[in-house]
Amino acid sequence: MSQPIQSSSTSTPLQNGVTGTGRRSKARYKILALLAVGTMINYLDRTVLGIAAPQLTKELGINAALMGLLFSVFSWSYVAAQIPGGLFLDRFGSKITYFLSMTFWSLCTLAQGLVHGIGALFAFRLGLGVSESPCFPTNSRVVATWFPQSERAMATGTYTVGEYIGLAFFSPFLFMLMGAFGWRSLFLVVGGVGIVFGVVWWLLYREPHDHPSVNQAELDYIEAGGGLTKLDGDAGAAAPKRSFEWRTIGQLLKHRQLTGICLGQFAGNSTLVFFLTWFPTYLATERHMAWLKIGFFAIMPFIAASIGVMFGGVFSDWLLRRGKSPNVARKLPIIAGLLLASTIILANYVESNVVVIAILSVAFFAQGMAALGWTLVSDIAPEGLLGVTGGIFNFAANLAGIVTPLVVGLIVAATGSFVGALVFIGVIALVGALSYIFVVGDIKRIVLAD
Repeated sequence: MSQPIQSSSTSTPLQNGVTGTGRRSKARYKILALLAVGTMINYLDRTVLGIAAPQLTKELGINAALMGLLFSVFSWSYVAAQIPGGLFLDRFGSKITYFLSMTFWSLCTLAQGLVHGIGALFAFRLGLGVSESPCFPTNSRVVATWFPQSERAMATGTYTVGEYIGLAFFSPFLFMLMGAFGWRSLFLVVGGVGIVFGVVWWLLYREPHDHPSVNQAELDYIEAGGGLTKLDGDAGAAAPKRSFEWRTIGQLLKHRQLTGICLGQFAGNSTLVFFLTWFPTYLATERHMAWLKIGFFAIMPFIAASIGVMFGGVFSDWLLRRGKSPNVARKLPIIAGLLLASTIILANYVESNVVVIAILSVAFFAQGMAALGWTLVSDIAPEGLLGVTGGIFNFAANLAGIVTPLVVGLIVAATGSFVGALVFIGVIALVGALSYIFVVGDIKRIVLAD
């Protein structure tokens, strides 16, 4: 494992005219904070429909099967735009891609609060999916650029926790907002916040060599650990550009590392998508909870998932620092998480709401542990193809966003119960664990033939 480069004790000129004694700056953590806030807003925008659903369905006259379709339609365009989004990212770089993505997805969210018919709601959900498609490939690209390999699981876990922490702490506020001003207010507020943060990102994000707070000691430390990758589209990139050909996708998918983690991430996302879409409706209809109680109980699984994400990332990096191979350090938390996530099925067999929430919290904690797939993307992507590799990975992973809401909606519409839906989620988690055990193989960078 590469160790930090030690500077001499004498003062030396540093990047951007800074001078110092070799003590590393911490500019990478400022960048990580931007990613974490952006990811939190990203998930609030895509999941606020789940919070609004019980009230929205009554006003617009939507049944369970149609609601499942509405939940799913976001992922149609989100999945379809993954590879084009990755190509855009490889061409134009992280800063402009994330800015445009956040601005347009926030506008689509805000517009959902103004609709009066199913057609318009469908259209803006499709627009939301297209706009959000480059977000996670950009996150992965920024982590690969700004962080050494030994810190990437921690960094991935930190921004990923934004998926859960926003819903954990803002759910009670959002339920109260909906109770006071109606479901439309949720989309207007969340969309407006995203537009403002898009401007913040544009003003504050920089590549490592251009960041005003970074010093040479930090740049040396990142580079020694495999960061500072010269990526197409980034300012100052010096590596030769790889021209994209469609056959490249087929070449990438022939490698078991990528196909295996795609299947595993599909499984983990199935649990995540259930909580982001049907969970409030499950509490309202299956468990017969009142609005305020839903707002309170909804916090618990998301807090558990937040802890699971951080634990999985820290545990993975700790194993790597202790000399364990990437196969053990990266795969063990994911496999354990997926196996434990399958315990969601047990919620079908208990009566107490408190025990049900405890079971769901354990399952969501475990799903959070398994949310390290993007770290593996950084580890295996060929040079110059991180955006496309991330797009393929996110394409496969987010098929869960299409399949899971539809299957759950059809099961609930056909049976009037969530029992079969929880069985479906648990079985898919087991399939994901088996993929990491038997399909993924060695974690190593993919090398494509020229």
